[in-house]
Amino acid sequence: MINEKRLLDTFLEYVQIDSETKNEKNMGERLVADLKALGFEVQTDNAGAGFGSNGFNVHAYMEGTIPGEPTMLCAHMDTVKPGNGIKPIITDGLIHTDGSTILAGDDKCGIASIMETIKVVKEQNLPHRNTEILFTIGEEGGMNGAKNMDYSMLIGKEALVLDSSGDVGKVITCGPGQIKIIATVIGRSSHAGLAPEAGISAIQVAAKAIAKMNLLRIDEETTCNIGTLKAEYATNIVPEKCEFIAEVRSRNLDKLNAQAAHIKNCLQETCDEMGATLEIELMTNYVSFRVDNDDPLVKRVEESCNRLGFNFYTAKGGGGSDANVMVLHGIKPIVLGVGMTKVHTTSECLKVEDLKKTTELLIDMITH
Repeated sequence: MINEKRLLDTFLEYVQIDSETKNEKNMGERLVADLKALGFEVQTDNAGAGFGSNGFNVHAYMEGTIPGEPTMLCAHMDTVKPGNGIKPIITDGLIHTDGSTILAGDDKCGIASIMETIKVVKEQNLPHRNTEILFTIGEEGGMNGAKNMDYSMLIGKEALVLDSSGDVGKVITCGPGQIKIIATVIGRSSHAGLAPEAGISAIQVAAKAIAKMNLLRIDEETTCNIGTLKAEYATNIVPEKCEFIAEVRSRNLDKLNAQAAHIKNCLQETCDEMGATLEIELMTNYVSFRVDNDDPLVKRVEESCNRLGFNFYTAKGGGGSDANVMVLHGIKPIVLGVGMTKVHTTSECLKVEDLKKTTELLIDMITH
């Protein structure tokens, strides 16, 4: 049923189109052309203007012959760095690079599988559900394409987001929200050799506050990590300012807010104690999503996996995806495993077989 050579060739072509976040224009234009060649009316938006990208989200709709709500197939076209000049290599059925760049299987394996799915359905005139195709920009680094999307383009309220590592058959039914914490501790500068007692070391204040904090794995649903602690001064100067950047993630909104408040309180209490000043900003980057394991959309994936002989299982996500933004717009999302491995590293790889299996799963889901 699947044209395996065409599927592989499409993936290899797509990963060689440079599309690091904020530079997705060429990839978007290619997808628009490919969809139009298949007879689709294609919509785009101005999402890129909202966060400094030259790209746009791409949307198309395939009218179905099987009754029911539309099913959205979603993947993102942007990649992390280093994602320019990718040269894919295939060794014993494994697609990889020479190690100087990522592969961009995250998320172009999802895009290639969606494109092959609609080609097969159209060529073979298969009965199918109403199907939406959505390719987003700016997913990496904050889902900014989804945040700036023109949601009036969309029709359906259910989405299959093809954007997880792990076996084909894995379904992520919940994912965490994230709060980013950006703080500056302001002490008082002084000469460290002549009058250190006249100064208030911002580094010392920050360090004492950090010592009070619960960090890393908080519980089964919640994590917290400090990514930046920065102050650059000569050793003979008591440092006046120290920059602090951290994140909190949790699949539970109350725990998310409580952990963020804990970090803020540790900083504020220590600043008050030591005579320093705190400037702090808490930003909710995205919210959590959750779909029940017995939800009809999840059960449809399970039924397709059973028909295909794939191992179906549900999992809890630890990172963000477009799903975390879609849920704010009344869309029920689940995230599918597509076989990508070691994503966001130059060791990233993908089995040719998983590319095929992902496509088989999508075809089965929209034709039943």
